[in-house]
Parts: sequence; structure tokens; C-alpha cells
Amino acid sequence: MLENCKTALERWGGTHEIIDRWLGDRKQTLIHFFQIQDAEGEEAVCRSIEEFNRLLVDYISSGHFEVYEQLFREATEFDDDGGIALAKELYPLIEETTQFMLDFNDKYAAHSMIQANIASLKGDLSALGEKMTERFAYEDRLIEQLHNAHESKLL
Repeated sequence: MLENCKTALERWGGTHEIIDRWLGDRKQTLIHFFQIQDAEGEEAVCRSIEEFNRLLVDYISSGHFEVYEQLFREATEFDDDGGIALAKELYPLIEETTQFMLDFNDKYAAHSMIQANIASLKGDLSALGEKMTERFAYEDRLIEQLHNAHESKLL
């Protein structure tokens, strides 16, 4: 998962400030995701989850309120029917992953909630990792189609 994130940064890094920042946020979110699994002791696990959740929600918000809007605006401005169709296809799938991620955040939102749900943490992290992988693939397709197709027109 982290390797795919690095590949995305290499492919699209430098093409647009918003996307660059967002892909950097994705990388930081992934790093903290893996740090949860390496944390030892209840306090360290709680701190790791709390920091991860903060980064995750910021990443999700940036995607929905900055990046996707920019990509969709580009598609509309350039009358890219294929890009608009792809966005309409992928956005509901991204929304599904958003809800899953927000549910994780809600379940592990506070120290006491983390303690109460610690028995299911390993399984929840596994499921979350799968959803994150799906989401990143959808997002990469959007960037590939919507941004790269319009990049030369933006210059």
C-alpha cells in the first residue's frame, strides 16, 4: 500500500499543488496506519490511533472538498464527457470507502472507546486497510483520467 502511494507521488507529483499536498497527506496517513500495528502498550496504541484518525479525517476532507472538486471542475471546463462519466462511476465507490473510514474513526474516536474496542482492533485495521487500498485505486484512476487528460490544457 505504501509503495503504491510512492508510485502515485512519482507519477503526479509536481503537476498540481493541491494534488501534491493531498498525495503527501495520503502518505502520512499510511505511515501512521502502519505505526498503529507497531505500537506497543495501550498508551502507545491509543496515541497512534488518535493521530491516525486525525490524519485520516483530514485526508478524506481534502479529497472531498478540494481535490475531487478541482478534478470535476476541470472535466466540466474541458467538456470531458469520458472524465465526467468516470467520476460519476467512481464517486459512489469512494463515498462507500469514506463512510467505512468515518465509521472506524467514530468507533475509535476517544481513548475510552479505543480501550472498549481493543479486542476488535486487529480485524478492524485489516478491513480498513482493504478499504484504503480500494479508495487509493479509485482516486488514482480519477487523477489519471481527469487531471492528466487536462494537464496540457491547463498550461
